Amino acid sequence: MLDEKRTVKVSKRMAKVLRHDPGSVGLTLDEAGWVPVAELLAALGLARAELDHVVATNNKKRFAFSADGLRIRASQGHTLEVDLGLAAATPPPVLYHGTTGRSLASIYTEGLRPMSRQDVHLSADRETAVRVGSRHGRPVVLLVDTAAMAAAGHVFRLSENGVWLTDAVPPAYLTEG
Repeated sequence: MLDEKRTVKVSKRMAKVLRHDPGSVGLTLDEAGWVPVAELLAALGLARAELDHVVATNNKKRFAFSADGLRIRASQGHTLEVDLGLAAATPPPVLYHGTTGRSLASIYTEGLRPMSRQDVHLSADRETAVRVGSRHGRPVVLLVDTAAMAAAGHVFRLSENGVWLTDAVPPAYLTEG
């Protein structure tokens, strides 16, 4: 099996390929973001057991196999246009977003935007938001009033790995906490 360092390296490479740049290894995602497992294995030079290990041990559950196990995709976070086929879902009353202090001025002016991704990512728990915010400096956790957003007609979707997705979060629905 893969050691921890190799597992992380393969996971990051898979995330790049399946979320952002499948062409870098000669792959093409279908409209829902799927690619045949056999093609991914060949493109990355992996054995199926290695791929299964990376998918099973990824702490963020970034990847999902199709029901038949013959296709794989990233669960969310694409910069490419894909339709994950996620139905609208009713979120809990409050969700969380991790960021850094240097981003707050623009967030309180423009709200949360997907930037280069397709959706804004929100967490169901504060701890995850802290981890996300910590990637870029000292974390700041924002509370998102999803109950009010949903009542105003904003749509939320829940990814296969538990990340809440929405098009944008206007500043009026954000508080620091």
